[in-house]
Amino acid sequence: MTTNPTPEQEIWFLTGSQSLYGPETLQQVADQSRAIADRLAELSDLPVRVVWKPVLLDAAAIHRQVLEANLDPACVGLITWMHTFSPAKMWIGGLDALQKPLLHLHTQAGMALPWSTIDMDFMNLNQAAHGDREFGYIQTRLGVPRKTVAGHVDNPVVRRRIEEWARAARGRAELRQLKLARFGDNMRDVAVTEGDKVEAQLRFGVSVNTYGVNDLVAVVDQVADADIDKLVTEYADLYAIAPELLPGGERHESLRYGARIEAGLRTFLEDGGFGAFTTNFEDLGGLRQLPGLAVQRLMADGYGFGGEGDWKTSVLLRATKVMAEGLPGGTSFMEDYTYHLVPGEEKILGAHMLEVCPTLTDDRASLEVHPLSIGGREDPVRLRFTADPGAAVVAGLSDLGDRFRLTVNEVDVVEPDEALPQLPVACAVWEPRPSLATSAEAWLMAGAPHHTVLSKAVGVEVLADFAEMTGVEVAVIDADTTPRGFQRELRWSAAYHRLAEGL
Repeated sequence: MTTNPTPEQEIWFLTGSQSLYGPETLQQVADQSRAIADRLAELSDLPVRVVWKPVLLDAAAIHRQVLEANLDPACVGLITWMHTFSPAKMWIGGLDALQKPLLHLHTQAGMALPWSTIDMDFMNLNQAAHGDREFGYIQTRLGVPRKTVAGHVDNPVVRRRIEEWARAARGRAELRQLKLARFGDNMRDVAVTEGDKVEAQLRFGVSVNTYGVNDLVAVVDQVADADIDKLVTEYADLYAIAPELLPGGERHESLRYGARIEAGLRTFLEDGGFGAFTTNFEDLGGLRQLPGLAVQRLMADGYGFGGEGDWKTSVLLRATKVMAEGLPGGTSFMEDYTYHLVPGEEKILGAHMLEVCPTLTDDRASLEVHPLSIGGREDPVRLRFTADPGAAVVAGLSDLGDRFRLTVNEVDVVEPDEALPQLPVACAVWEPRPSLATSAEAWLMAGAPHHTVLSKAVGVEVLADFAEMTGVEVAVIDADTTPRGFQRELRWSAAYHRLAEGL
């Protein structure tokens, strides 16, 4: 599994005008729109190719171009710009048929006006100031979901927002073809890990299906010793291995069995074309260990994962991994585990039984074996580390019955106040914005889950764009959040989504 963008992934750049301007002006429109597209293609953090398309002059050409975009799997989204004035009724058929994410770029060919030489020819050529307003109206009239970005493409803020939208478009495209394998069901009697898998496939495109744990065990048991040897050698290169796990050590067989699980699980996922999966400590079948090391390393390679059968978090993690590709910081499955509630020093200690992704640190992780008090299996091997400090987001996807809600909290990952020598799992410590009390109250009001995705690579805007593209409600907890204001926002948002669904 890889999160690298393929050369085939594209954003198409569409420019609107009309034929009445004549060939000379339209040639200038084409030249300038191509130059804007070329400037976008130069963005260093843009994870897709920008493909310029010929200027659109009439309804038939617009409709045809949109249908081509819908049918082309390489196209993950469209950027539109009304260079001159493109009468918006021409766009009705195309926008009504649109099935790909849309960014409306409200820009102009030149950043500064040439004040001393402006004449009517210049004014007729540079009409985006009102041409895009015509286009904005028809998008609103038709209820078209989109992102609107205003400003010149050389403005760093504009460039960043376009890059973030493109990342969200990649995440949305990934889910349209994602297959997720659930090994067993979700944890018994747990509510939040339940969800409507049919609605998830309708909304996101992801296919979620269950496989017997012993289907996996059969593959694990067939792993060749040579494959295990290769992984053990790789572990020695990458991690600080506890002495008892080294060759000749009294627990070396535990490490070899952990490697066996990784090799078998990886084979099962690759052969089935799966990009995400779940496990459940209550349903391990013939596995001798709960997968720990294997899950951590697969997450580091870009796979989505959710513990206790939590397929929604696994879906969100895979999408976020794709959206974060190429960015520093790391992204992981996470769980708010326990609190430090000293006034003025409030922090959250996040962890899980085993499964925290090592991309959260640049330090050399320690590979260790410790008892696990639940599951009734052998002591599992796992990577142990603490996440590096930095700004991050914690995001959770919940099924509210009539819709999905994505809750996002801005946080700051920090160093623990003291060392954690007795904690046998990887962890992260963070200070939520605006405070622990406010963020926790808002999170609870939102009905957000206890399993989350922690990302130091992407921020709120990427996730909000992703929610807009997928028709998911988004609730953001940040430095400006207050409990009363957040409660009002949830009520307004619920009313909107219920009304919109009814339409």
